[in-house]
Amino acid sequence: MTEQERRTGRDETEEERADRMWGEILQEVRVAQMGVQILFGFLLTVVFTTKYDTLNDTDQTIYIVTVVLGACATGALIGPVSLHRLVSGRRIKPQAVTLASRLTFVGLILLLATTACSLLLILRVATHDDYVPWLVSGVVVWYIVCWFALPMWARHRHTE
Repeated sequence: MTEQERRTGRDETEEERADRMWGEILQEVRVAQMGVQILFGFLLTVVFTTKYDTLNDTDQTIYIVTVVLGACATGALIGPVSLHRLVSGRRIKPQAVTLASRLTFVGLILLLATTACSLLLILRVATHDDYVPWLVSGVVVWYIVCWFALPMWARHRHTE
C-alpha cells in the first residue's frame, strides 16, 4: 500500500494522523477522567460515614464492587497519559494511539459499570422499592445508546 492509499481523506502522513489522533484522545480522556475521579472520590468517602454500618450485606457488597470498578475505570482512563509519557520519543505513536484508544474504550465500559452500580446502591438505600433494578436498567440502556449505539450508527452511516 502506498503512502497516498494510506491517507485518510486529509493530507496527512501516518505520523501526522497519529499526532492528531493522540491530541483527540487526550481531549476525550480529560472529560472522562474528570467524571470518574469525582465519582471515585465520593465513593471512597462512603465507607467512613455512619450510614455505611447500617447497610445490609447486599448493599455493602454492591458498594465494594462499585469501588473496585471505579478504581479500575480510573486506572484505564489515566492509562493513556502514562502510556504517552513512557513511550514518548520512541517513534511508536501510531501503536500508542491504538493502545490508548483501547484503554479509553475499556475505561468507558468500566465507568458505565461504576455509574450503574453507584445508582443501584443509592436508589436501593433511598427507596427500597422493587422498581430500582428497572430504573437502573433504563439508565444503563440510555448510556449505551448515547455512548455506543449512536456513535456506531453514525460511524456505519457516514463512512464508506
